[in-house]
Amino acid sequence: MVGPLNRKPEPLRPESSRPEAWGTTRRTALGLILGAPLLGACAGVQQSFSQFSNPFGGPEAGPAGPQQQPLSVGTGGVKVGLILPLSAAGNAGVAAQSMKNAAEMALAEFQNPNVQLLIKDDGGSPQGAQQGAQQALSEGAEIILGPLFAQSVPAVAQLTRTRGTSVIAFSTDSSVAGRGVYLLSFLPESDVNRIVDYSAGIGKKSYAALLPDNAYGNVVEAAFKQAAARKGGRIVAFEKYGADRATAVRTVAQSLGQADALFIADDGDSVVATADALTAAGANLRNIQLLGTGLWDNPRVFASPALQGGLYAAPDPSGFRSFAGRYRTKYGGEPVRTATLAYDAVALVAALSRTQGAQRFAAETLTNPSGFAGIDGLFRFRSDGTNERGLAVMKVGQGGSTPVAGSPKSFGA
Repeated sequence: MVGPLNRKPEPLRPESSRPEAWGTTRRTALGLILGAPLLGACAGVQQSFSQFSNPFGGPEAGPAGPQQQPLSVGTGGVKVGLILPLSAAGNAGVAAQSMKNAAEMALAEFQNPNVQLLIKDDGGSPQGAQQGAQQALSEGAEIILGPLFAQSVPAVAQLTRTRGTSVIAFSTDSSVAGRGVYLLSFLPESDVNRIVDYSAGIGKKSYAALLPDNAYGNVVEAAFKQAAARKGGRIVAFEKYGADRATAVRTVAQSLGQADALFIADDGDSVVATADALTAAGANLRNIQLLGTGLWDNPRVFASPALQGGLYAAPDPSGFRSFAGRYRTKYGGEPVRTATLAYDAVALVAALSRTQGAQRFAAETLTNPSGFAGIDGLFRFRSDGTNERGLAVMKVGQGGSTPVAGSPKSFGA
């Protein structure tokens, strides 16, 4: 049984969490995935899917590869479906292969978990995802991991909800979360909440904001306005831009004298272009605290003179560096940034299978408020299917970024 939910866990941090000590031991995998509701109480970027042309939709246009045959990995008694767009075109297929590798790596590092992965290729389509889920369920899957794309999640949920089977999907679109469908992804809302909370803590009270007029910008807008209001902040200028950002930039530049923080949420190239446009419009960005999301974790941002000293929320990079080193050793290549999601999902179900008995994938187990500790730090699932992450606050500097506030060791109430 999971211990009392009001207890603050003591997250397990074995010596194997140090990069030089990573080994393929059960303790490594278990220690990283369980932030103690399951161990401590019984005894947890935004790299979003920004590499895809449409982070909330489906795969890129173009010729898909040949459909990959279903694959079974492991011999355990607890069967787990894993649905990925392995044959999808472009970056989607590349990311899916890397996530598949990471999933298998988690299984290997857990050492003999009672889990069997049933890996299905959905080809990047809702029909393929539903077919893969149907196959996995008919083969006895107790939980489904995936799919990757937002448009495919409802197709899978249609099947799993009738059976009371949980889904841990990888989409970044929180609108597809819901009863029995949990998102293990880097959601923009976590980034926004963390950076606004931190900026308020260092005395920032008046905000200006520039956001893209797209799906990502819409999500960030809602989260930003709620977070600022929650902290008693005042938004003195708020603009969204499309292909032409000149008018929005000029309006915000004229208002910066009333603000003590400027929030710009977009991918690396666009953030640099926006900062340059603000400078050209007469804004002195050195006189204001720049704020961003995990999409700032980008070499273009680090190299931009205008963005030096900017702060953004993201997972502590040390976890991914350690993971990437082990992945490189095993597979001879670099993992995509989102490969950790598949690793954490598999390590989580392996740990729950070992410790939680018949309630291993019940809603009460998955939504334990103490959360879990994964490669990218603490995370927990909310009852509405979205997640909350314990993020670090990073400061932009030449050649990289440095943490100015670490990831939390536990979640508040």
